[in-house]
Amino acid sequence: MEKEIKMPYMDAEKVRMEIGDFALSYCLDARKTGYVIGLSGGVDSTASAAIIKRRFNEHNAMYNTNLELVGYILPSSTNKPEDARDGLSVAQGLGIRHKVIPIDTITEANLAAIPAARNIYHKGNLMSRVRANILSTAAAVENKLVAGTGNKDEDFGIGYYTLFGDGAVHISPIGGLSKRLVREMAVYLGFSDLAHREPTAGLEPNQTDFGDLGYSYDLVELLSCGVEQGLTDSELRNHSAVNAMIKRDIGAYQQRFGKSKFTAVDEVVDNFFRRHETALQKAKLVSPAIAPITLQY
Repeated sequence: MEKEIKMPYMDAEKVRMEIGDFALSYCLDARKTGYVIGLSGGVDSTASAAIIKRRFNEHNAMYNTNLELVGYILPSSTNKPEDARDGLSVAQGLGIRHKVIPIDTITEANLAAIPAARNIYHKGNLMSRVRANILSTAAAVENKLVAGTGNKDEDFGIGYYTLFGDGAVHISPIGGLSKRLVREMAVYLGFSDLAHREPTAGLEPNQTDFGDLGYSYDLVELLSCGVEQGLTDSELRNHSAVNAMIKRDIGAYQQRFGKSKFTAVDEVVDNFFRRHETALQKAKLVSPAIAPITLQY
């Protein structure tokens, strides 16, 4: 009999408080003045910033403190104009001090020193590390910490981040939430307009996560939950829910891009497990503290 893969659900207010309390306690224990955060205009950075800002507001009002979240919008020529516009809108909506720093000139200075990094892959990762340098330096100057914006699917499911780039953070506020639950949290926090924005790392022209991966974060969550719940490799490959979602994603990719990245279930599952192993190896090198949260199944 086929084993059910149980998918989590949450009480958004409870999880909001758990993540907020975690970020607050981590900051106070470290005797810092707050956090800096990169704002891309995407759902992950928006939800992370909104949770921290709201919790800081509550604490500051109660204890007459001045903990602060500072936002950095760090666009490059590969980003769409709306990325910076949405990041700026989020910062203004949350009422946080913010700064816009285009990174093309800084990136070019690094590329002049390492010309071999000009290929599209290495240049993209370099831009991520440039952003990390700006955030970590800004945090050090202001006696703050860097708040990460990676979700569970990206960071701990398939390792879809740049080592020593966007993974170089002190805490991972939403590291326990799948992309699906981050979207739910964003809606709860009042950012319905950004909740279903197309996920993109913004490191290559016209790049999207779906285009890179060839499958959806819904599938990453489903397979990750299956692994966590003890299903074997064979059980996952033959699972009806897994097969249905993979076939859906293969069809969606073909329709959108006019070509196939994968043609069979086994190819997709193999790719997931390869990426998952990469995520585990990356976590051995960069392991930000993850907010403990309560999920139901």
